[in-house]
Amino acid sequence: MARRDLAAVPSNEQGRARLELEFDQPYLLGPLFGDYDRHLIAIEQRLGVHIAARGNRVQIEGEADSAARARDVLVGLYNRLDQGHDIDAAAVESVIGMAAQPSLDGIIEDDVTSPPRAMIRTRKKTIVPRSVVQTAYMEALARDDMIFALGPAGTGKTYLAVAQAVSQLISGSVDRLILSRPAVEAGERLGFLPGDMKDKVDPYLRPLYDALYDMLPTEQVERRIASGEIEIAPLAFMRGRTLNDAFIILDEAQNTTPLQMKMFLTRFGMRSRMVICGDPTQVDLPDPGKSGLADAVSRLSGIKTIAVIRFTAADVVRHPLVGRIVEAYEGPGA
Repeated sequence: MARRDLAAVPSNEQGRARLELEFDQPYLLGPLFGDYDRHLIAIEQRLGVHIAARGNRVQIEGEADSAARARDVLVGLYNRLDQGHDIDAAAVESVIGMAAQPSLDGIIEDDVTSPPRAMIRTRKKTIVPRSVVQTAYMEALARDDMIFALGPAGTGKTYLAVAQAVSQLISGSVDRLILSRPAVEAGERLGFLPGDMKDKVDPYLRPLYDALYDMLPTEQVERRIASGEIEIAPLAFMRGRTLNDAFIILDEAQNTTPLQMKMFLTRFGMRSRMVICGDPTQVDLPDPGKSGLADAVSRLSGIKTIAVIRFTAADVVRHPLVGRIVEAYEGPGA
């Protein structure tokens, strides 16, 4: 862990601080600083501080609040490395964001200097939360029977659900993984696409395949799909089934009608878990006001063991520009 020392604040610079950190494992400083110090540069630019590294010591100067945030970000990233987690530019951005976010009760800041409270282990990687809301979501994925995940693209709704599903499939707590999406995209119809039924639906389901291949080796994904342990199918294929011992994920759920959503939710079987992901602002139905996702959330909120997790642009974990784009589209005048 890092040892932290507070240096004197120069008396002629009111409101500014100079903080010093000393790290006891120098071999972690390379990945902490990043190639050509790119992680330090990102922290400097985002928080308006100056960071100087000498040996295993780091000095931070700037406005007192910003310097304290930069210190917590560096300590948090260092502790993640010390716990065996990799960090990249996205991790740096997310920890910077988490250092300023209130906790879920709106009173106490989330402690970014501690190792993550929640994590998901798959064959290819260990996944940790990158925002306060992702932490709550990952805890709900491990706890609740049914989870509604609402929010804009890039917040990890589907990705984390697939990760949890793969983790439970590997551990044997579920026998199969079922991934589904409604085949509704910008007014196109399946009948107008070339090929057989698989060729027609695969483009709609490609994001689910991408997430799977990120969690499991390619040969395992293909073997489990062939054996039926992993099933990827359009929503229409769910009708008339009862899904026991399964982890079921519905993606792009805002494009369901209320009747389709009722049909899907009532597939829920014994010893199963269900996650419904969608962005209520991106409805592609002919009548956007009749989305099954909004209808289901309004009916089912408050029922025990059903969690509703709401993401915002602040939780976007793709390129920082994506978060600003989402804010621009959702802001005044949108």
